[in-house]
Amino acid sequence: MRAADALAPVVHAFIDDVTVVVTDAASRVSPPRRGDFHDEVVIEAFNLCVAFIDVDDRLTDNELWALTNTFGPLLPTDLAGATPTVLRKSTLVAGKKDWLSRLSIMFDILVTADGQDGGERAMTYYRRALDICHLIAALDEITAQAELDAIGSYRNLLLNHIRMLVPRDRQPEVAKVEPHIPESADPTGTPSTLPAVTPPRPIEELLAELDSLVGLTEVKEEVRLVTDLLRVQQLRKERDLPTIDTSLHLVFVGNPGTGKTTVARLLAQIYHSVGALSRGHLVETDRSGMVAGFVGQTAPLVVKRFDEADGGMLFVDEAYTLVRGGEADFGREAVDQMVKCMEDRRDRTAVVVAGYPDEMADLIAANPGLKSRFPKTINFPDYSTDELQRIFEGICRKQRYALDESSIQRVRDVLDAEPRDKGFGNGRFARNLFEASVARHATRVARIEHPTDDDLQRFSADDIGADPGMDSLPPPVGPPPYIPAADPADPPKPPATPSAATQLPSSS
Repeated sequence: MRAADALAPVVHAFIDDVTVVVTDAASRVSPPRRGDFHDEVVIEAFNLCVAFIDVDDRLTDNELWALTNTFGPLLPTDLAGATPTVLRKSTLVAGKKDWLSRLSIMFDILVTADGQDGGERAMTYYRRALDICHLIAALDEITAQAELDAIGSYRNLLLNHIRMLVPRDRQPEVAKVEPHIPESADPTGTPSTLPAVTPPRPIEELLAELDSLVGLTEVKEEVRLVTDLLRVQQLRKERDLPTIDTSLHLVFVGNPGTGKTTVARLLAQIYHSVGALSRGHLVETDRSGMVAGFVGQTAPLVVKRFDEADGGMLFVDEAYTLVRGGEADFGREAVDQMVKCMEDRRDRTAVVVAGYPDEMADLIAANPGLKSRFPKTINFPDYSTDELQRIFEGICRKQRYALDESSIQRVRDVLDAEPRDKGFGNGRFARNLFEASVARHATRVARIEHPTDDDLQRFSADDIGADPGMDSLPPPVGPPPYIPAADPADPPKPPATPSAATQLPSSS
């Protein structure tokens, strides 16, 4: 398909679908409006297109020819037959980028109607509008960074308006955001067989799940940029337009417990959804899964890991340990084999290596082939006290424990006192803190004769304890455990005499 003809299908899909939902929404707002909204939706689509074409200040021939071919037959203007040179000199396109920075009246009407009855009219607009933005970004062989940034900003503008005005119980799933609780550990292990190919999850559902992660603002932004770039390249491929090689491999750096594995698992599914991977599963491993103890066994072990990750993503945690053993260590053989597999399977398997920043820099420098194959590094910062508090409270809600103001303050005190040095556990520390608090709470509640539901669910400030690996449980507080009194009618029983089988031999 010619670039000049590629825009029309997505624009017509926008016009058709949005006309239907706008007609329905207009009849439900006060005062209701009735009529044919087709022409208004055409103008809405045109405004969106010219604004996005303008975001990178390039106004390329491909974009302008596509605009002319698409809207020439739709609008009563001099657009039909206009050349790119004529359009650049006109006011039809230049200076229109600001349209993307504010909500349109049409979108606001859709959100208002959804807020009343829980419809998904605004999501129809949202999906079709993003299709247009991605397609325009795909019209040029090199997608400008400004276009990727504009897609992310426009996506957030629309979704935030839905979240703000539509009651939570009426929001579509992709607009709902609940804080995600990091896993207590990054488990290793690999499947023995390839998973069955499953239909990809909707990309917006995956991005909404990404948004649900606590903190990680910069990480989310980087993942969205990678996602948008891949979507654009896939659109170009579908339309037989030239594409550039886009590496799927990434370096994740940061302390433990910052969500690296969780983000990698989501990213593998995102790659599947945009067509970059055929399966989108995640295989997690580390040095023990890639380095053997004898000559000739390491390379086959690495190949096995790649076989298991075929069509998906291989996540290598603490990858820097592969080059920690010196020249005679088999870890360097694993790195060499990994580079070969990455080249042989560059269109089939994505690789993410993770670890501490300085150590990961040493790994990339250890093999000349690694730097070119890992062009992008994403930094996972430590969580702040506010973010760790949200994680702790989220675990409590999930496990049906409650906190009062004093216990929340004690949580903050413990979090503030923990040194944020190398190796800080982040989300794992919050989970360990919760588990230690559960143990203290159980010790206290066990001494209550008839505990209420509130007793069983509510933490006190004294229940909040530090990581169980740092200190032991405090001495019990309160009366001893309740033991029923003996019935006076029952005579006391003599102490049991050990049987012959259980008596200890005499010292004689």
